[in-house]
Amino acid sequence: MARRKIVFVIVEGPSEETALGVIMSRLFDRDTVFLKITYGDITSELDVTPGNIVGRLGDIVKNYAAAEHYKAADFKQVIHLIDMDGAFIPGDSVVEDKAAVKPFYTPTAIRTANPAAIIRRNQQKAANIKRISMLNKVWNTVPYCAYYMSCNLDHALYGKLNSSDDDKERDAYAFVRRYKDRLDEVLAFISDSEFAYAGDIKGSWKFIQQGKHSLERHSNFGLCFSEIREERKKQS
Repeated sequence: MARRKIVFVIVEGPSEETALGVIMSRLFDRDTVFLKITYGDITSELDVTPGNIVGRLGDIVKNYAAAEHYKAADFKQVIHLIDMDGAFIPGDSVVEDKAAVKPFYTPTAIRTANPAAIIRRNQQKAANIKRISMLNKVWNTVPYCAYYMSCNLDHALYGKLNSSDDDKERDAYAFVRRYKDRLDEVLAFISDSEFAYAGDIKGSWKFIQQGKHSLERHSNFGLCFSEIREERKKQS
């Protein structure tokens, strides 16, 4: 029997791990799935630039490999889930709102007490996303692909914006309870819903950078499961 390969999934927070960990492990049942929580958005960290983000992503994978005594050849692929957070919207869609304690997202605007800071963040985040959207390998040889949840995972999977941490966890547990034993249903939901991009990966990244799409409810995550869906159709 061939040795199980590692599917290494990079997510931003624990609710993403809750929602997707069990489901992805069952979908990639021939491989070992590991979800790495970064506890934040690497694309908007102040010291991350298009010049060093590839190395930073490679370090995340290498550090896990060193801790678990793996080598690059043990990895099947790296899947990176990114919240878009409106990174590509026009500057005039960042609206000043003195009452906004933290940025408040809508499908058409970001309301914030500090528009200049959000515009700077968006410029940095957009530049980093453009770099990794074209990336196909990390750590020299390990296949890599980035997928987006726009505006964020809660928006894509549950149709909710501005969820609290408690809401994120409750919705994540409800999602996994609903779908963990209904794999064909969750594949159809992620891949065929109105929010799912239906083209190819290159086209999906071109699309999300246009207009206000990075605030709207869109995701190309379904493209991650194209081969799995085909295999399941053949088996049914």
